[in-house]
Amino acid sequence: MNRIFKRITDRIAIAGVFALVAYAVVYAAGARINTTKSIPIGLYWTSNAPVEKGAYVMFCPPHDRVFVAAKERGYIGAGFCPGEYGYMMKRILATKNDIVVINEEGVRVNGVLLPHSAQRKVDAAGRMLPRFHVDRYMLGQFDLLLMSDVSDASFDSRYFGPINKSQIKAVIRPIITL
Repeated sequence: MNRIFKRITDRIAIAGVFALVAYAVVYAAGARINTTKSIPIGLYWTSNAPVEKGAYVMFCPPHDRVFVAAKERGYIGAGFCPGEYGYMMKRILATKNDIVVINEEGVRVNGVLLPHSAQRKVDAAGRMLPRFHVDRYMLGQFDLLLMSDVSDASFDSRYFGPINKSQIKAVIRPIITL
């Protein structure tokens, strides 16, 4: 019985090591998996596509108080970005020269209210969410509005405002999504 158990344990360990190596190789080649509600759940591939309106992107959050609190609350995982943040994935919904309004009603870009953009007052645990408010702001050359267009529960620019283009690490293309 002991030998059978050892064999099974050894095979499981070998399979686990193989799975980790395979994942590392696929990750290094550009595969990324999204499991959050920010963009459609699924498999994405990094690309050299331009950072432009409509693109899905992966970015490192800047190290400031909003993101420190977001990490403490579990909105952002730990990772390899400065501040030990994990990458975030969003869609670019506004860029240079777009006029943005952000308030409790939601986010407007060039006068159009974005779907799923109303600010929530509290998160799922009942904690107050940060407030970002702007009556009228024209995005500058390096400003990006990063939002979810599929979920009203995403932690995105409605809570932290525009992100500098320098924070973008890659444009990601959907391969298989739900």
